[in-house]
Amino acid sequence: MISHFLVSLNTFFLAPNDWANIAFRLCLAVFFGGVIGLERERRRKPAGLRTHMLVSVASAMFVLVILQIDEPRDYNGLSRVIQGIAAGVGFLGAGEILRETSDEESSRIEVRGLTSAAAIWASAGLGIIAGCGLWQLGILSISVSFFILYIMKKYERHI
Repeated sequence: MISHFLVSLNTFFLAPNDWANIAFRLCLAVFFGGVIGLERERRRKPAGLRTHMLVSVASAMFVLVILQIDEPRDYNGLSRVIQGIAAGVGFLGAGEILRETSDEESSRIEVRGLTSAAAIWASAGLGIIAGCGLWQLGILSISVSFFILYIMKKYERHI
């Protein structure tokens, strides 16, 4: 029975009354966003735990909507939703990167926060993965993302 449940989580069609599957995917998105968000929060970055969790769960919600209303095996709608999420989150990331300096003599744009913007984008991708029910890919992806953000930061300091 458990193997049947896990196999059913890996489908791209979702019945509107499949509440257990929907809840699992949303909780998975919250977890994935939370892992990245905790790391960013720990480093005292402006986009922290709640931001990453919201980006991830919102991405999953957009995917879940299209999986419930679109025809099974028609990936055109899903493809458009994923493209929209990627573009929309790009604007959120741009807001994280570009800030005005607090220098009173000149008001210039400063580029900072590229890793934070990339982490927001990764959270959106993880939300898409969770929304699609690809939990195996999600576990692997969150592991790689955490490795890059946490372990590589320690290595980067020694260079």
